[in-house]
Amino acid sequence: MILADITIWIDHFRSENKEMRRQLEKATIAIHPFIIAELALGSLRERARTLAWLDMLPQVRMAQISEVRQMIEMRSLYRQGIGLVDAHLIASVFISPQTLLWTKDKRLRGIAESCGIAANLP
Repeated sequence: MILADITIWIDHFRSENKEMRRQLEKATIAIHPFIIAELALGSLRERARTLAWLDMLPQVRMAQISEVRQMIEMRSLYRQGIGLVDAHLIASVFISPQTLLWTKDKRLRGIAESCGIAANLP
């Protein structure tokens, strides 16, 4: 599975991302509840329908805050320029077998690469 972060979703909703379309058609995209919530804060076309569709996508396991904090310490993720949602996404990938993180955020991508969890997609 591939967990696409908010940068990928925004890009896709603004001007259909061809790779995202391919991955959705292959049913390889998973979502995190925080991503749905972040998207819900924005401007969505066909809002109710889009949010209902996002809710139907496979979801990664959501890490407990204690797991996120432990991961931050174990992986030295402090002072790396990422936020809590990004840390949650990383932790969720770790606890969701065979899942990789897809992002266009340079800092988050660098961390995902160093952790061996980056999806190698455009």
